[in-house]
Amino acid sequence: MINAQKIEDIAKQISEAVPPGLKNMAEGAESKVKQILQSQLSKLDVVSREEFDIQSQILIRTREKLTELEARISELEKQAADK
Repeated sequence: MINAQKIEDIAKQISEAVPPGLKNMAEGAESKVKQILQSQLSKLDVVSREEFDIQSQILIRTREKLTELEARISELEKQAADK
């Protein structure tokens, strides 16, 4: 669901932003930041891009089918009214 590489990249960038004097105190900061990011992101209701694209395609097909069915119902209603 969440790209682990992106989380690692963000954690690394945050760790690299720590001033050199604090590096000794922040040796475990990258892994800690990664854990915190994963924990917080897992609480969010998000989907992967692939899942989003699949659902978008399903929605497009559903809309097309709905349009076809509406046209068919209109045709049937017209036929019923003509009789």
